[in-house]
Amino acid sequence: MLPDLVIFDCDGVLVDSEPPTTDVLVANLARHGLVLTHTEADLMFVGGTMRGVMDEVRQRGVTLPDNWLDEVYDEIHARLRQGVPLIAGAVALMDALDIAGVPYCVGSNGSETKMGITLGPSGLLDRLSGRLYSAHTLGVAKPDPALFLKPAADFGVSPAACVVIDDSPSGCMAGVAAGMRTIGYAETTDPARLRAVGADPVVANMAEAAQTMGLRIG
Repeated sequence: MLPDLVIFDCDGVLVDSEPPTTDVLVANLARHGLVLTHTEADLMFVGGTMRGVMDEVRQRGVTLPDNWLDEVYDEIHARLRQGVPLIAGAVALMDALDIAGVPYCVGSNGSETKMGITLGPSGLLDRLSGRLYSAHTLGVAKPDPALFLKPAADFGVSPAACVVIDDSPSGCMAGVAAGMRTIGYAETTDPARLRAVGADPVVANMAEAAQTMGLRIG
């Protein structure tokens, strides 16, 4: 059955921005004395917030400067401005939703500035104008379900009629807690991590995500 609203995560679902972001984060933290592998950083931080990263790192006894958030955001944004690819099939799924008359939006822990950088070159920023929900703007971040409940309320759709597509445990937790059907997007994420927090179904690509909603993309 078609949903009444689809809420996409941004990083890792629409744009493949997580690997370069993690690269920057690993390099930055190494300069401050915390050496992590890319995999360790992914397991610890993907789907969270940079403030959460800062708090976690400091709890480990690592000293970070007071301006660390500004520092790391500047480094991440500079890297992302070099360009990031779209997730394969994301645009095709949006096209299929448009044809079916199903509205969609984005709910992300990332800032609107970051979404502007990653979504702008492809034209998705214009396509999603007025439909970007950022934790930085709303003041709530996944796994808090409020980040998804806000767009549902704005679109006048009950949570049970919404579908969330997210690739992180925190995002899937937020979708489940919101009472929304939550598709775990596991193209690069360990599917078991998403199933463990209640995502159902868990898919490996956008064609599978479309199929679960009764849509077909090439």
